[in-house]
Amino acid sequence: MIDGVKITPLRQILDERGKIMHMLRSDDPHFEQFGEIYFSFVYPGVIKGWHIHRKMILNYAVPIGKIKLVLYDDREGSSTCGELMEIFTGPDNYQLITIPPLVWNGVKGIAEIPSIIANCATLPHDSNEIARLNPFDKKIPYDWGLKHG
Repeated sequence: MIDGVKITPLRQILDERGKIMHMLRSDDPHFEQFGEIYFSFVYPGVIKGWHIHRKMILNYAVPIGKIKLVLYDDREGSSTCGELMEIFTGPDNYQLITIPPLVWNGVKGIAEIPSIIANCATLPHDSNEIARLNPFDKKIPYDWGLKHG
């Protein structure tokens, strides 16, 4: 587990009409503040990454599809500096993933349909606050290829 990353199981309420999928409430103990909510669509097999935010905390949930979320910590002085973390999430493993500032993250769509990532960020988007890398940049020691057990 990367220092500062939190995984919170999320509640789904199902009945014969459909379901409700909770994400984040202002009275949750892990709620920080509201900046904006946006939805990112990821097509099957597509990799979106890498990026970090300098100040923003991300709160990801995947209500549709399935993704592989990969995190990399290169923060100097962090107890988990140099560590990678893979998280597989979607409706069958529905959870809120809270990512602190300066932790690299990228996603790969692994469903047969487009996946939707909901992000309730602590700050409004600011292009000066984000840094990006190509998904295959060697700075991050990760292979996005399919791994057979």
